[in-house]
Amino acid sequence: MSRESEHGVREGLEATPREAQRMLEGGARLLDVRETAELEQASIAGACHIPLREIEERLDEIEELAEGGRPVLVLCHHGQRSLRATLALHAHGIGSARSVAGGIDRWSAEIDAGVRRY
Repeated sequence: MSRESEHGVREGLEATPREAQRMLEGGARLLDVRETAELEQASIAGACHIPLREIEERLDEIEELAEGGRPVLVLCHHGQRSLRATLALHAHGIGSARSVAGGIDRWSAEIDAGVRRY
């Protein structure tokens, strides 16, 4: 069972946008699990796109993102789908996966106002 940290994230499962930004600067990969139509609303450059409904069938691609234990940051709109994807990835042995708490909406508010909120 995960514990919630002082930042309101589940330890071992989530990263705040600021933590995620530092992880990306250190070589983490970003996995966007939103639907294709949502990418037209807002996106973060360099993200790999695999909709949540395709996670199970595209595990090989995600394993490549996580090669060598590299962190994989999972992103959706508000953080619920990315948390479900993160739990699924952990169940499949990809323990380096972390959901970006608050999703792209919180990313826009805290990190990059140039990313459109929708």
